[in-house]
Amino acid sequence: MSLGLTEHRKDDRQERLAQIREALGPRSIVLIGLMGAGKTAVGRRLANRLELPFIDADTEIEVAAGASVSEIFAEHGESYFRQGERKVIKRLLEGGPQVLATGGGAYMSPETRATIKARGLSVWLKADLKVLLKRVGRRDSRPLLAGGDPEKVMKKLIEERYPVYEVIVGAVIDALAAKLGCTAKADKAQGRKKVK
Repeated sequence: MSLGLTEHRKDDRQERLAQIREALGPRSIVLIGLMGAGKTAVGRRLANRLELPFIDADTEIEVAAGASVSEIFAEHGESYFRQGERKVIKRLLEGGPQVLATGGGAYMSPETRATIKARGLSVWLKADLKVLLKRVGRRDSRPLLAGGDPEKVMKKLIEERYPVYEVIVGAVIDALAAKLGCTAKADKAQGRKKVK
């Protein structure tokens, strides 16, 4: 009997995944959040489930530049890196649908936010400071943490970036609800109450 339930749940899950792929059309799912939030790890799994390509924006930037993110920061500075990042993300989003993991600072650019809004659905992955510090401490390839107190830098980034990330959460929820017909059901239910 449990086998039947498992098969039923698997069928439901597959149907839901197919509906999401169809609803996306040419749009991409774009993961945003601070370094260490899990955008790459979650992105790979999500892409696998949805049977979509997974792309890491930082990897694509490194390929385009022929240098690592750390090298780009060291040789040219953050402003130069961000300029290239905007161009690469714009190019990548023209090739959707896909699951795209962006760098932690990418979403801070109004131009990149507009591109993501036009060509994708952004999903903010948020983690507590302790979790972020533990994760970023495992790698020394984070240019914004080089030569500084990681906890102090991460706290500053949280203050600057979380308010910007937060704005989009409501928009994503509204877009998903509308796409899946949740808004219409709620509106119908309210309409019936008013008639009574």
